[in-house]
Amino acid sequence: MSAWDALVGAFALPFMARALVVMLVLAVVAGVVGVLVNLRGLEFISDGLTHAVFPGLAIGLAVGGTAGLLPGAAIAALAAAVILTLLVRSGVASDSAIALVLTATFSVGVVVVSKSDDYAGELEALLFGRVLTIPADQVVPLVVVGLIALAAVGLTIKQQLFRAFDARGSRAAGDSSLVLDLVLNAAIALVVVAAAATVGTLLVLALLIVPGATARLLTGRMWWLFPAAAGFAAIASWLGLAAGFAASVGAGVDLPSGAMIVAVFVAGYALVLVVRLAVDAAQARRGRRMPRPAGTAGPIVDTTPPEGVSA
Repeated sequence: MSAWDALVGAFALPFMARALVVMLVLAVVAGVVGVLVNLRGLEFISDGLTHAVFPGLAIGLAVGGTAGLLPGAAIAALAAAVILTLLVRSGVASDSAIALVLTATFSVGVVVVSKSDDYAGELEALLFGRVLTIPADQVVPLVVVGLIALAAVGLTIKQQLFRAFDARGSRAAGDSSLVLDLVLNAAIALVVVAAAATVGTLLVLALLIVPGATARLLTGRMWWLFPAAAGFAAIASWLGLAAGFAASVGAGVDLPSGAMIVAVFVAGYALVLVVRLAVDAAQARRGRRMPRPAGTAGPIVDTTPPEGVSA
Protein backbone atom coordinates (compact mmCIF):
# COMPACT_ATOMS: atom_id res chain seq x y z
CA MET A 1 0.00 0.00 0.00
CA SER A 2 1.38 3.40 -1.01
CA ALA A 3 1.57 6.34 1.35
CA TRP A 4 -0.98 8.19 -0.81
CA ASP A 5 -3.49 5.36 -0.44
CA ALA A 6 -3.13 5.38 3.34
CA LEU A 7 -3.13 9.16 3.80
CA VAL A 8 -5.79 10.11 1.24
CA GLY A 9 -7.32 7.16 -0.60
CA ALA A 10 -8.41 5.37 2.56
CA PHE A 11 -10.81 8.17 3.41
CA ALA A 12 -12.87 7.56 0.29
CA LEU A 13 -14.35 4.64 2.23
CA PRO A 14 -17.52 5.75 4.04
CA PHE A 15 -16.54 4.41 7.47
CA MET A 16 -13.10 6.05 7.25
CA ALA A 17 -14.64 9.34 6.11
CA ARG A 18 -17.05 9.33 9.07
CA ALA A 19 -14.20 8.60 11.46
CA LEU A 20 -12.08 11.40 9.98
CA VAL A 21 -14.86 14.01 10.17
CA VAL A 22 -15.66 13.22 13.79
CA MET A 23 -12.00 13.05 14.82
CA LEU A 24 -11.08 16.34 13.11
CA VAL A 25 -13.91 18.18 14.85
CA LEU A 26 -13.12 16.49 18.14
CA ALA A 27 -9.40 17.22 17.75
CA VAL A 28 -9.94 20.94 17.20
CA VAL A 29 -12.34 21.21 20.14
CA ALA A 30 -10.16 19.08 22.44
CA GLY A 31 -7.11 21.13 21.45
CA VAL A 32 -8.75 24.44 22.37
CA VAL A 33 -10.29 23.15 25.60
CA GLY A 34 -7.07 21.32 26.43
CA VAL A 35 -5.07 24.56 26.45
CA LEU A 36 -7.28 25.86 29.26
CA VAL A 37 -7.00 22.52 31.06
CA ASN A 38 -3.22 22.84 30.85
CA LEU A 39 -3.14 26.46 32.00
CA ARG A 40 -5.51 25.79 34.91
CA GLY A 41 -3.83 22.53 35.92
CA LEU A 42 -7.10 20.59 35.63
CA GLU A 43 -5.66 17.35 34.31
CA PHE A 44 -6.84 15.34 37.32
CA ILE A 45 -10.36 16.78 37.11
CA SER A 46 -10.40 15.82 33.44
CA ASP A 47 -9.44 12.29 34.45
CA GLY A 48 -12.29 12.21 36.95
CA LEU A 49 -14.79 13.38 34.34
CA THR A 50 -13.48 10.77 31.92
CA HIS A 51 -14.24 7.97 34.36
CA ALA A 52 -17.55 9.54 35.37
CA VAL A 53 -18.77 9.18 31.78
CA PHE A 54 -18.30 5.42 31.88
CA PRO A 55 -21.55 4.52 33.72
CA GLY A 56 -23.50 6.83 31.40
CA LEU A 57 -22.07 4.99 28.41
CA ALA A 58 -22.84 1.63 29.99
CA ILE A 59 -26.43 2.53 30.93
CA GLY A 60 -27.07 4.19 27.57
CA LEU A 61 -25.79 1.12 25.74
CA ALA A 62 -27.88 -1.21 27.90
CA VAL A 63 -31.07 0.83 27.41
CA GLY A 64 -30.82 2.06 23.84
CA GLY A 65 -27.94 0.24 22.17
CA THR A 66 -25.39 2.36 20.30
CA ALA A 67 -28.00 5.11 19.90
CA GLY A 68 -28.08 5.46 23.69
CA LEU A 69 -24.34 6.01 24.08
CA LEU A 70 -24.34 9.75 23.46
CA PRO A 71 -27.32 10.80 25.61
CA GLY A 72 -26.26 8.47 28.43
CA ALA A 73 -22.73 9.82 28.42
CA ALA A 74 -23.91 13.43 28.20
CA ILE A 75 -26.18 13.13 31.24
CA ALA A 76 -23.49 11.40 33.31
CA ALA A 77 -20.73 13.84 32.28
CA LEU A 78 -22.70 17.02 32.92
CA ALA A 79 -23.92 15.71 36.29
CA ALA A 80 -20.35 14.83 37.25
CA ALA A 81 -19.11 18.26 36.14
CA VAL A 82 -21.61 20.01 38.40
CA ILE A 83 -20.94 17.67 41.34
CA LEU A 84 -17.16 18.01 41.05
CA THR A 85 -17.35 21.79 40.80
CA LEU A 86 -19.58 22.08 43.87
CA LEU A 87 -17.51 19.60 45.89
CA VAL A 88 -14.27 21.45 45.20
CA ARG A 89 -15.83 24.84 45.98
CA SER A 90 -17.41 23.55 49.19
CA GLY A 91 -13.99 23.04 50.72
CA VAL A 92 -13.54 19.35 50.01
CA ALA A 93 -9.98 18.71 48.81
CA SER A 94 -10.07 18.54 45.02
CA ASP A 95 -8.08 15.29 44.88
CA SER A 96 -10.44 13.65 47.37
CA ALA A 97 -13.50 14.85 45.48
CA ILE A 98 -12.18 13.58 42.18
CA ALA A 99 -11.14 10.23 43.62
CA LEU A 100 -14.60 9.83 45.19
CA VAL A 101 -16.43 10.55 41.93
CA LEU A 102 -13.96 8.49 39.88
CA THR A 103 -14.19 5.30 41.93
CA ALA A 104 -17.93 5.47 42.55
CA THR A 105 -18.94 6.09 38.95
CA PHE A 106 -16.49 3.66 37.39
CA SER A 107 -17.64 0.86 39.67
CA VAL A 108 -21.27 1.55 38.73
CA GLY A 109 -20.34 1.35 35.04
CA VAL A 110 -18.58 -2.00 35.47
CA VAL A 111 -21.58 -3.42 37.35
CA VAL A 112 -23.94 -2.34 34.55
CA VAL A 113 -21.70 -3.75 31.81
CA SER A 114 -21.31 -7.03 33.70
CA LYS A 115 -25.03 -7.70 33.17
CA SER A 116 -24.51 -7.73 29.40
CA ASP A 117 -24.47 -11.00 27.48
CA ASP A 118 -21.25 -9.90 25.76
CA TYR A 119 -19.49 -8.55 28.85
CA ALA A 120 -15.92 -8.67 27.52
CA GLY A 121 -16.80 -7.24 24.10
CA GLU A 122 -18.90 -4.39 25.46
CA LEU A 123 -16.32 -3.50 28.11
CA GLU A 124 -13.54 -3.41 25.52
CA ALA A 125 -15.60 -1.19 23.22
CA LEU A 126 -16.41 1.28 26.01
CA LEU A 127 -12.84 1.41 27.27
CA PHE A 128 -11.01 1.53 23.93
CA GLY A 129 -13.63 3.01 21.61
CA ARG A 130 -15.19 2.20 18.27
CA VAL A 131 -13.97 4.99 16.02
CA LEU A 132 -14.23 2.98 12.79
CA THR A 133 -17.77 1.81 13.47
CA ILE A 134 -19.43 5.16 14.18
CA PRO A 135 -22.98 4.88 12.79
CA ALA A 136 -23.88 7.41 10.12
CA ASP A 137 -26.71 8.80 12.25
CA GLN A 138 -24.27 9.51 15.11
CA VAL A 139 -21.92 11.77 13.14
CA VAL A 140 -24.04 14.93 13.39
CA PRO A 141 -24.84 14.53 17.13
CA LEU A 142 -21.15 14.00 17.91
CA VAL A 143 -20.17 17.07 15.88
CA VAL A 144 -22.88 19.13 17.57
CA VAL A 145 -21.68 18.10 21.04
CA GLY A 146 -18.16 19.17 20.14
CA LEU A 147 -19.30 22.51 18.72
CA ILE A 148 -21.36 23.26 21.84
CA ALA A 149 -18.24 22.73 23.97
CA LEU A 150 -16.23 24.97 21.64
CA ALA A 151 -18.90 27.70 21.75
CA ALA A 152 -19.04 27.59 25.57
CA VAL A 153 -15.29 28.09 25.82
CA GLY A 154 -15.20 30.65 23.01
CA LEU A 155 -17.80 32.89 24.66
CA THR A 156 -15.83 33.00 27.92
CA ILE A 157 -12.28 32.69 26.61
CA LYS A 158 -10.99 36.05 27.89
CA GLN A 159 -12.49 35.51 31.33
CA GLN A 160 -11.14 31.95 31.42
CA LEU A 161 -7.61 33.16 30.65
CA PHE A 162 -7.89 35.95 33.22
CA ARG A 163 -8.95 33.41 35.85
CA ALA A 164 -6.15 31.03 34.84
CA PHE A 165 -3.44 33.63 35.44
CA ASP A 166 -4.96 35.83 38.16
CA ALA A 167 -7.89 34.28 40.02
CA ARG A 168 -8.08 37.12 42.56
CA GLY A 169 -7.95 39.78 39.86
CA SER A 170 -10.68 37.96 37.96
CA ARG A 171 -12.97 37.99 41.00
CA ALA A 172 -12.16 41.65 41.65
CA ALA A 173 -13.14 42.46 38.06
CA GLY A 174 -16.59 40.99 38.70
CA ASP A 175 -16.19 37.61 37.02
CA SER A 176 -18.08 34.78 38.71
CA SER A 177 -15.61 32.01 39.47
CA LEU A 178 -18.50 29.56 39.97
CA VAL A 179 -19.92 30.27 36.51
CA LEU A 180 -16.50 30.11 34.84
CA ASP A 181 -15.66 26.83 36.57
CA LEU A 182 -19.02 25.32 35.64
CA VAL A 183 -18.65 26.41 32.00
CA LEU A 184 -15.13 25.02 31.68
CA ASN A 185 -15.93 21.76 33.45
CA ALA A 186 -19.07 21.35 31.33
CA ALA A 187 -17.00 21.93 28.17
CA ILE A 188 -14.48 19.33 29.34
CA ALA A 189 -17.37 16.96 30.05
CA LEU A 190 -18.80 17.43 26.55
CA VAL A 191 -15.41 16.77 24.96
CA VAL A 192 -15.16 13.63 27.09
CA VAL A 193 -18.63 12.58 25.92
CA ALA A 194 -17.77 12.86 22.24
CA ALA A 195 -14.32 11.34 22.66
CA ALA A 196 -15.52 8.45 24.83
CA ALA A 197 -17.95 7.42 22.11
CA THR A 198 -15.09 7.28 19.58
CA VAL A 199 -11.68 6.50 21.13
CA GLY A 200 -12.97 5.14 24.45
CA THR A 201 -12.86 6.35 28.03
CA LEU A 202 -9.29 5.21 28.76
CA LEU A 203 -7.85 7.17 25.82
CA VAL A 204 -9.84 10.39 26.16
CA LEU A 205 -7.34 12.01 28.49
CA ALA A 206 -4.63 11.98 25.81
CA LEU A 207 -6.84 14.06 23.50
CA LEU A 208 -7.40 16.64 26.22
CA ILE A 209 -3.88 16.84 27.63
CA VAL A 210 -1.35 16.16 24.86
CA PRO A 211 -2.33 18.94 22.37
CA GLY A 212 -2.23 21.67 25.03
CA ALA A 213 1.08 20.42 26.40
CA THR A 214 2.52 20.28 22.87
CA ALA A 215 1.34 23.81 22.11
CA ARG A 216 3.18 25.07 25.19
CA LEU A 217 6.38 23.64 23.67
CA LEU A 218 5.71 25.13 20.24
CA THR A 219 4.99 28.74 21.19
CA GLY A 220 5.13 31.15 24.08
CA ARG A 221 2.52 33.49 22.63
CA MET A 222 -0.79 33.18 24.42
CA TRP A 223 -3.18 33.43 21.49
CA TRP A 224 -1.07 31.11 19.34
CA LEU A 225 -1.51 28.29 21.85
CA PHE A 226 -5.06 27.56 20.68
CA PRO A 227 -4.43 27.19 16.92
CA ALA A 228 -1.19 25.33 17.65
CA ALA A 229 -2.98 22.80 19.86
CA ALA A 230 -5.91 22.42 17.47
CA GLY A 231 -3.63 22.03 14.45
CA PHE A 232 -1.43 19.46 16.17
CA ALA A 233 -4.47 17.45 17.29
CA ALA A 234 -6.05 17.50 13.83
CA ILE A 235 -2.86 16.36 12.06
CA ALA A 236 -2.18 13.67 14.66
CA SER A 237 -5.75 12.35 14.36
CA TRP A 238 -5.49 12.14 10.58
CA LEU A 239 -2.10 10.40 10.73
CA GLY A 240 -3.33 8.03 13.44
CA LEU A 241 -6.31 6.92 11.38
CA ALA A 242 -4.10 6.53 8.31
CA ALA A 243 -1.49 4.54 10.23
CA GLY A 244 -4.14 2.21 11.63
CA PHE A 245 -5.62 1.65 8.18
CA ALA A 246 -2.19 1.00 6.64
CA ALA A 247 -1.28 -1.49 9.36
CA SER A 248 -4.60 -3.35 9.17
CA VAL A 249 -5.08 -3.40 5.39
CA GLY A 250 -1.54 -3.11 4.08
CA ALA A 251 0.36 -5.17 6.65
CA GLY A 252 -2.42 -7.40 7.91
CA VAL A 253 -1.85 -6.35 11.53
CA ASP A 254 -5.07 -5.71 13.42
CA LEU A 255 -4.48 -2.58 15.51
CA PRO A 256 -7.15 -0.58 17.40
CA SER A 257 -7.61 2.72 15.60
CA GLY A 258 -8.29 4.65 18.81
CA ALA A 259 -5.06 3.42 20.35
CA MET A 260 -3.16 4.24 17.14
CA ILE A 261 -4.46 7.81 17.24
CA VAL A 262 -3.30 8.23 20.83
CA ALA A 263 0.07 6.66 19.99
CA VAL A 264 0.58 9.25 17.25
CA PHE A 265 -0.37 12.01 19.71
CA VAL A 266 2.24 10.84 22.19
CA ALA A 267 4.88 10.30 19.49
CA GLY A 268 4.22 13.80 18.17
CA TYR A 269 4.61 15.28 21.63
CA ALA A 270 7.87 13.37 22.14
CA LEU A 271 9.21 14.64 18.80
CA VAL A 272 8.30 18.25 19.59
CA LEU A 273 9.85 17.90 23.05
CA VAL A 274 13.15 16.63 21.63
CA VAL A 275 13.26 19.47 19.08
CA ARG A 276 12.41 22.02 21.79
CA LEU A 277 15.19 20.75 24.06
CA ALA A 278 17.66 20.83 21.17
CA VAL A 279 16.69 24.39 20.24
CA ASP A 280 16.93 25.56 23.86
CA ALA A 281 20.35 23.94 24.24
CA ALA A 282 21.59 25.61 21.04
CA GLN A 283 20.30 28.99 22.18
CA ALA A 284 21.96 28.53 25.56
CA ARG A 285 25.29 27.76 23.88
CA ARG A 286 25.00 30.83 21.68
CA GLY A 287 24.15 32.93 24.70
CA ARG A 288 27.35 31.89 26.48
CA ARG A 289 29.54 32.96 23.56
CA MET A 290 30.86 36.50 23.42
CA PRO A 291 30.86 38.36 20.09
CA ARG A 292 34.28 38.40 18.40
CA PRO A 293 35.61 41.98 18.00
CA ALA A 294 36.49 42.95 14.44
CA GLY A 295 40.10 42.28 13.46
CA THR A 296 40.89 39.86 16.31
CA ALA A 297 41.90 36.23 16.07
CA GLY A 298 42.06 33.28 18.38
CA PRO A 299 39.41 31.72 20.53
CA ILE A 300 36.66 33.79 22.05
CA VAL A 301 37.12 34.11 25.78
CA ASP A 302 34.30 35.09 28.09
CA THR A 303 35.76 37.89 30.19
CA THR A 304 32.73 38.41 32.36
CA PRO A 305 33.89 38.36 35.99
CA PRO A 306 32.45 35.77 38.31
CA GLU A 307 29.39 36.72 40.30
CA GLY A 308 30.28 38.85 43.31
CA VAL A 309 33.63 39.93 41.83
CA SER A 310 33.91 43.49 40.51
CA ALA A 311 35.44 44.14 37.17
